[in-house]
Order: sequence, then C-alpha cells, then structure tokens
Amino acid sequence: MHVSNPGSIVSLFIFTMLKSFFKIYLTPLFIAGSLLGASAQAAAQQVQETSWWQQTKSDALAKGNKFIDDGQLSLMLSGYAHHGRGTYTAERIAELNEKAWGLGFSKNLRDSKDNEEMLYGMVISDSHFKPQWMAGYVYQWMRPLSSNVEAGLGYTALLISRTDYFSNVPFPAVLPVASIGTKSSKLMATYVPRFSRNKGNGDVLLVFVRFDLN
Repeated sequence: MHVSNPGSIVSLFIFTMLKSFFKIYLTPLFIAGSLLGASAQAAAQQVQETSWWQQTKSDALAKGNKFIDDGQLSLMLSGYAHHGRGTYTAERIAELNEKAWGLGFSKNLRDSKDNEEMLYGMVISDSHFKPQWMAGYVYQWMRPLSSNVEAGLGYTALLISRTDYFSNVPFPAVLPVASIGTKSSKLMATYVPRFSRNKGNGDVLLVFVRFDLN
C-alpha cells in the first residue's frame, strides 16, 4: 500500500486519539465538576438563607425579651366605635353596637429615635355585641407638641378573632394608628377602612385610651 502523505495520517491518528481520550475521560470529569459546582452553589445559597432565617429569629427573640424586661406595662380601655355615616345606612347603624367596651394590656418601648413600639392584647365588644380578640404590634412615629404632650402616627400589624369571620379563626390585618397625649397616658385610635360597596358594610373608627401602670 502506497502512503501519499504520512504526516497527514499521523496527524489524523493523533487527533482521533485525543478525541477519544476526551470523550472517555474528560467528559465525565467535566460533568462531575459541573454537578459539584452546582451543588456547592446550592449549598452556599441554603446556608445564606438559613443564616438569614436564624438572624431574623434571633432579632425577634431579642426584641421580645427587651419588651418583657424593659417594656412599660400599660392598661388599655376601649369604649367607642364610630361607624361611618356615609358608608352605613341609618337603619344599619341603629342595629350596630357603638359602645365597644373592652380592655387589654400592652408593653411599650421607645427606640433610639424616641419613636414608640408596643406589643398588646385586647378584647372588645364588636359591632354585633360579640367578643373581638386582638393581639399585635404597634409602631408610631412620635412628634412633640409641647413639653409634655406628643402626637403619634403609625401602624399596627395584628391578629383578629371574630365570630362573623372565619368562625373565630384568627386572621391577620394591618391598620393605621394615631395617638395624642403624654408618654404615660394617651388617647389612641385605629381605622378600619371599607372593604365592600355594600351599604351593610362600611368603615369603623375605634377609639381607646392607654394608661401606664408603673
């Protein structure tokens, strides 16, 4: 057999051997390396998420302990719920309870900016003369009006239990909060907006007071 170009045959042989070597040995290594890299990245992400969750739990626990140890204990008294005259019919208002008598307790703190934080639990007589249970957190941005009097505006994130919603199963809500008074006693209010155009359902303003106990 006559070989016209031995160099070409040698080059082809070397190329074929390298190609086979890559397929047999390097491809599995590349796949394994990719899988290991993906696993390492997923593990790092999981560690980061776990660290975030652990930090969140740690911060929440520290805040709870601060409320317990340093919080000012206060008594909360409720007595009036105003149903919007523009969102309820006169007939419906006549059927509803506006003497929302109730009481509760809170623990109050001041942060580094002298704004107010509060943890509370409270029960009142709702619009249908049934008990309404509430527990939650309040944050208010405070502004002094004089040497002793201040006003606050903020929000509450809470759980509510009512007989006419979800069979007394607590449900979450976020509502606005406002207050005026001194650091030791305040007139406070929260507003429940209208969620339906039905004239049988409207907005409600709940008014209550808070007094420090120690």
